[in-house]
Amino acid sequence: MEAKIKKELGTSLLKATGHSGGGCISEGQSYDTDHGRVFVKINLKSQAKLMFDGEMASLDAILKTETVKVPKPMKVIELDKGGAVFVMEHLDMRGLTKYSKQLGEHLADLHLHNKRQLDKQDKEQQTVGKGAGQSEVPVIENFGFHVPTCCGYLPQENDWQEDWVTFYSRQRLQHQLNMVESSYGDREARELWAQLQLKIPQLFADVEVVPALLHGDLWGGNVSECTEGPVIFDPASFYGHSEYELGIAGMFGGFNSSFYSAYHDKIPKAPGFAKRNQLYQLFHYLNHWNHFGGGYRGSSLRIMKDLVK
Repeated sequence: MEAKIKKELGTSLLKATGHSGGGCISEGQSYDTDHGRVFVKINLKSQAKLMFDGEMASLDAILKTETVKVPKPMKVIELDKGGAVFVMEHLDMRGLTKYSKQLGEHLADLHLHNKRQLDKQDKEQQTVGKGAGQSEVPVIENFGFHVPTCCGYLPQENDWQEDWVTFYSRQRLQHQLNMVESSYGDREARELWAQLQLKIPQLFADVEVVPALLHGDLWGGNVSECTEGPVIFDPASFYGHSEYELGIAGMFGGFNSSFYSAYHDKIPKAPGFAKRNQLYQLFHYLNHWNHFGGGYRGSSLRIMKDLVK
């Protein structure tokens, strides 16, 4: 593996440093190279390249907005014996303590970036000719992403949709519930979903949803800080409703009131926020059920029961 990484990176030096880390999906290790220090994620599963390609595209998209700091992605390398590695910039990171407020501000800027570009495009179309200085970030009018991304190790259905309620119902919730059905054949989940599907459009009755670039898996374990400010990593990006991001953020802690205040100063809560927040948490409980088993069944069904009342 190390010989392959050396060849792909064009480096004679590849020396492991004391920095290592990993989650429940991939292992990670920092290396010194001829070109500086890099962080390498390693996953030996057959679908590792698909997962890392999605993560690389996610980091690249966020990086180009120049809003919130992420590690700069470098290269996905397929391994000869199966699996893949993902090479990115090494950042000296520690737990988020000093920069919670800035993270709230920067995350709101990420979520507003596409809206600001859409507004600018509309203004430019009302005047003759285009304005100077085109952004390298495309202006996106639909919901989805140009490649599959994985929340955990399960690929997400990111095919483009014009309508957010359709996208979220079919390509997020229905997709997860199909997996629950094939693994567990859970009758109660099936019956609750039949009722909930009919209710979802009502939760968006007075809300305008503009496609926002999302991190997609923003729990406390995927945020940090370095000396310059907050950092987010391990994204599963797509263009969706900005509120979706705050679903998982509220499930496992790690975000304090200064984060939320700074965020909502820029993106105020719309009417019906609390119910939609539950709806967005439902995806993550179902995703955890599909990853880790029946321990998340109760939480998934509880939210569905609350929402169909």
